[in-house]
Amino acid sequence: MHRFKRENISYIFILLVLLGGVMLLAASMGAVPIPIATTLKIIASKVFGTKPALDVNTLNIYETILFKVRFARIVLAVLVGVALSVSGVVYQGIFKNPMADPYIIGVSSGAALGATVAAIVFKGLGVFGFTLVPVLAFIGATLTVFFVYNLARTGTKVPVATLLLAGVAIGALLQALTSFVMILGTKDLHFVIFWLMGGFSSKNWDHVMVMLPFLILGLPLIFYYSRDLNLLLLGEERARQLGIEAEKIKKVLIIVASLLAASAVAVSGIVGFVGLIVPHIIRLITGPDHRILIPCSALFGASFVVFSDLLARTLMAPTEIPLGVITALFGAPFFIYLLKRSKRGLF
Repeated sequence: MHRFKRENISYIFILLVLLGGVMLLAASMGAVPIPIATTLKIIASKVFGTKPALDVNTLNIYETILFKVRFARIVLAVLVGVALSVSGVVYQGIFKNPMADPYIIGVSSGAALGATVAAIVFKGLGVFGFTLVPVLAFIGATLTVFFVYNLARTGTKVPVATLLLAGVAIGALLQALTSFVMILGTKDLHFVIFWLMGGFSSKNWDHVMVMLPFLILGLPLIFYYSRDLNLLLLGEERARQLGIEAEKIKKVLIIVASLLAASAVAVSGIVGFVGLIVPHIIRLITGPDHRILIPCSALFGASFVVFSDLLARTLMAPTEIPLGVITALFGAPFFIYLLKRSKRGLF
């Protein structure tokens, strides 16, 4: 038992160091490169009140770039990575399906329709300082999840197979509606398509503050049920014999995980494969225990999205590659590997 706990601490420490290193690299690289040592000195100056050995003009330029542009984008990438990875862990645990990801019950389709309607039908309108795109994307995602959930519910139970089928069916319908709306607004197609591919271009601290409450409330709740997720892996009947209210826990976890995914999609667009590949990679290292799988997936998912976003904005600078393209380049080969592995019966 002692060895298990020590390993868990080691995993978390290594992933924290990895995340810190990737965030530092992302803060230093860009159209205006900033030496890593200088970035550290500027951060230290804000934390400890020291003064970096830089002339005033250079210092002001670097601080503006770091604190008003890059740090907001990096923190938002961390939050999106955490939300998608943790929701992926939850879905794979509940559905007992290694191919499950945060978009499996229509989150992405609902968000896409909401964002497309906002961009084409309500273009130029805003609320609370935001355009309606993230607002309607979040509303579309959450309404879709609740509709799919209630469609699949039979009395007080929600059969997993029925939920998956309902998600696929409603997702296909919403994708068709999204395509129809896009036909109506050919002038705004560039913006819509770029949003659908995901990314953090033009995002700021306001987007961070919109998403942060969902993680503050959702992550502790999901971790609280981590032991119950372990028991659900044994089967719902066995879990009930052990005193677990399987249906109640499934309901809570599906709602919370869907809200996390919806908040991520609302601010970043559709960033695929994060919730699919990150839990798998971490599960191969730490094992299936959700008490360590959840925090480790959150940390690694954050590192993965920050690094992918760094590649998205630097590989073809000044042109920015959509984030969803980068994550797909990593995720698609891994997905193919999983399919081949499952055919050999290794799951």
